[in-house]
Amino acid sequence: MPDARPPLPPFTRETAARKVQAAEDAWNTRDPHRVALAYSEDSVWRNRDTFLTGRAAIVAFLTAKWAREHEYALRKDLWAYDGDRIAVRFQYESRDEAGRWWRSYGNELWEFDEHGLMTRREASIDDVRIDEGERRIHGPRPEAERGLSFPLQ
Repeated sequence: MPDARPPLPPFTRETAARKVQAAEDAWNTRDPHRVALAYSEDSVWRNRDTFLTGRAAIVAFLTAKWAREHEYALRKDLWAYDGDRIAVRFQYESRDEAGRWWRSYGNELWEFDEHGLMTRREASIDDVRIDEGERRIHGPRPEAERGLSFPLQ
């Protein structure tokens, strides 16, 4: 039996928001192994045009992602929830190898098992080139901003 990853479904607004914040916190560590522990062993992903299955594939994907997306910093906001599903909108900023800054906007659909592990993740993401002076996301979310929505533009 897998270790439980509370909060567990069915989600309330409060528990769904805690799940989203926990995901944001983990992704901001940029530690592929830590992030992968939130997913079931056979978790299925769609990330843009990439399709993955399983924790090993997730670790490999995230390792490559954070090797090319420097100074990655993320914000996630709860969009909706129902039973064992959560919808999230997110933004992250990162710098590429050439030093160009990008803001990536996206939506994720999550589905969880009874242990609170994510069994399915579907992410649609668009990238916008920004100047360094336009950056808004500088590292993990400060404690005072937890629970606040992030502006779209």
